[in-house]
Amino acid sequence: MSDNTLAKIESLGLKLPVVPAPIAAYVNYVRSGNLLFLSGGLPIDGDVKILGKVPSACSVEQALEASRIIILNRLAVIKEAIGSLDNVKQIVALNGFVNSDPDFYGHPAVINGASELLLEIFGERGKHSRTALGAAALPLNVSVEINLVVEVA
Repeated sequence: MSDNTLAKIESLGLKLPVVPAPIAAYVNYVRSGNLLFLSGGLPIDGDVKILGKVPSACSVEQALEASRIIILNRLAVIKEAIGSLDNVKQIVALNGFVNSDPDFYGHPAVINGASELLLEIFGERGKHSRTALGAAALPLNVSVEINLVVEVA
């Protein structure tokens, strides 16, 4: 079976990581009807981990890259859940959390990394509602965490 969306990802010089195992008492996703609710993803891919508060310990550029890593991570989960990324009808909602210093207000710029990658991969199907928030701390001291709601076939 062809997966045009996966081919698009590869054409961008990117690849999906191995689906991460949940690190606590939850699952990677829950499907309810045609909606897939994805748990928060972290910017961890093998030995690559983007950690620390933005911008004091992690630059805005690094945090933006973290948000892109998370999207690839979440897309791997979606592919596992539904077999092909071509079955994504719409990215419905993206909620992004930035582990930030108290006087940092650039959360939207960090989460733009995720939003822009979804648009690049899915086009119109990648347009979504969004929340971009700062957090006092995130699990494992990661710089960014993102969850998604996706409509699937």
